[in-house]
Amino acid sequence: MATLDQLEPASKADVMIYLPYHKGGKPKLLPKAISLYQKGNIEGKRNIEGGDAIPFVATWFVSKLPVELTRIQIVFDGNADLSYQMSLQNSEFIDHLIELFDNFNSSQVADFPKSFYQRLLNATEVS
Repeated sequence: MATLDQLEPASKADVMIYLPYHKGGKPKLLPKAISLYQKGNIEGKRNIEGGDAIPFVATWFVSKLPVELTRIQIVFDGNADLSYQMSLQNSEFIDHLIELFDNFNSSQVADFPKSFYQRLLNATEVS
């Protein structure tokens, strides 16, 4: 499996579709975030304060439409009892993937940002 730093950026055509939804921030990371999104999955580790990092696998439905909803499922430690899912608009999910890349560039660990987990846990409590 290719690591995040080995991912080829998405095509210019794919980036142009999402560009209007991602003003400011980290536009250099958008092509790589879209490329990761197009893979439909990632393996990473969730850092836990005062504890060991927990491995996870996240999977999602891939669509070319920025406003379409995608269902994201994340399973921690290979345990079905630690499985969570939520739906997000694709453009919003790509924002989280941009942050994931930004975190990866500084720590070399693939992990979603805190805002993603807050959203995931809130979605889980409601459903």
